[in-house]
Amino acid sequence: MISVTGRSDVSRSDGPSVNVVAIGVLLACAGIGAAGVLATGRPWPLVAGGVVGLVLMQAPRIAQQWERAVVMRLGKFVGLRGPGLFWIVPLIDAVSSRIDQRTITTSFAAEQTLTSDTVPVNVDAVLFWLVHDVEKAALEVQDYAQAVSWAAQTALRDIIGRTTLTDLLRGRERIEAELQHLIDQRSNPWGVTVSSVEMRDVVIPGALQDAMSREAQAAREKQARIILGQAELEIAHSFEEAAKSYQHNPTALHLRVMNMLYEGLKEKGALMLIPSSAVESMGMGGLMGAAALRQANLTGDGETSR
Repeated sequence: MISVTGRSDVSRSDGPSVNVVAIGVLLACAGIGAAGVLATGRPWPLVAGGVVGLVLMQAPRIAQQWERAVVMRLGKFVGLRGPGLFWIVPLIDAVSSRIDQRTITTSFAAEQTLTSDTVPVNVDAVLFWLVHDVEKAALEVQDYAQAVSWAAQTALRDIIGRTTLTDLLRGRERIEAELQHLIDQRSNPWGVTVSSVEMRDVVIPGALQDAMSREAQAAREKQARIILGQAELEIAHSFEEAAKSYQHNPTALHLRVMNMLYEGLKEKGALMLIPSSAVESMGMGGLMGAAALRQANLTGDGETSR
């Protein structure tokens, strides 16, 4: 189901209207009739002046700056008038409609529309359009505003039906451009130009949102594990290079061992577990004894101070 809301009252018929110029014409005719009454002493000049004034006051019309008036003479189009003051022939000419040439916004929504991968979505969009050819808008289509709304509806449903959910969520700019081109192509024969189309929101089912959230979380965890594995690989390569450096330089190896012991035993009460194979292979027996004696001294000093 597609629902459309927006401005549709952009073309209105021009019934009997009263403006300042029309009132002036009526008063002028009434004044002439009153003068005739004074001159002849009979009332018919005033009556005649009133009737003529009522007829002539239909001639002056006023169109706003953004409006164009469509003038019909005995049912036939004779031209456009406005903006400002214009005149028509009373009882013969008629202003059938006034066309608004400002930019008009129409909001429309496609509800529960299936994408190409059979996912129901709700899409809200806004259409910005204007009338560039008033004559076509007045003569080529019965209700151009409603026609534009229906064109937007069918175009939106058509594009959603041949677009996947992924493209709909990630390629909004491309879809908006395609939607604008399609609506503009359909409405140009009616004298209407589409300025832009903007998709405000795309709503997908809640269950699908949860599934997509879990998928995104799994992808992030996978990436984190890959990064951790790469870090471990780099560390292993670093250790391999360090082992090659220490292989032919036992002095450097002993200095590194002493540094490790120092860093590990700086804090009081620290405990270091070193494999016996490391003690034998690196000759760490004397170093470990010195380290243990130092740790015992530190512990004893702490108890004495208490």
